[in-house]
Amino acid sequence: MGTPPLARRERHALCDLALLLGEDAPTVLPDWTAKDLVVHLLVREYSPLGALGLAVDRLSGLTEREMARVGRREFTVLVERLRGRGLTPYSLGPVDRVGNTLEYFVHHEDLRRAQPDWQPRDLPTGDADAVWRALRLFGRGLVRHAGVPVRIAREDTGAEATLRHGSDPAVVSGPPGEVALFLFGREHTRGVRLLGADERTAALRTAALGF
Repeated sequence: MGTPPLARRERHALCDLALLLGEDAPTVLPDWTAKDLVVHLLVREYSPLGALGLAVDRLSGLTEREMARVGRREFTVLVERLRGRGLTPYSLGPVDRVGNTLEYFVHHEDLRRAQPDWQPRDLPTGDADAVWRALRLFGRGLVRHAGVPVRIAREDTGAEATLRHGSDPAVVSGPPGEVALFLFGREHTRGVRLLGADERTAALRTAALGF
């Protein structure tokens, strides 16, 4: 049958870790616990109205109310619902791969990297390729507030991609998974290098990155 897509494996790994650590386990996201993370993912997939607030700031109240409603359910029930991929557009393989590869990779790491003994993962080549493809597809959105031109570079293959056009770009170089985490605004990264003029890299380092 072959290996399941990275998005599906990261979903299951996140669910397994959430159950192992418990609902009150911290994440790297300020004030978010494992349960908050699971609820967020459920609202994103199962509540079109609640998910609007994830994309439109002025509708964030819809998301907050829906998260509060969903969060009243028992944690293990929520985790198993998330694991199951119900009848949503994300149950379709192509949609899952496009829409969830970065989402579940990054949020799995949000939980992993909040634990005291975490270590970076050495992604297999196929998984690193999947993350890189997703970054090429969605990276422009991640750096839309960067304020400077941005390129990304894979340290393993030397491949590069422009995310924000302009001269003298800041270049984010490293393993694809670590580059992804940096572009989502995460501070817990390993092996990421910022190359380019000091003023460019300083602006990128302090920019509001991510969706």
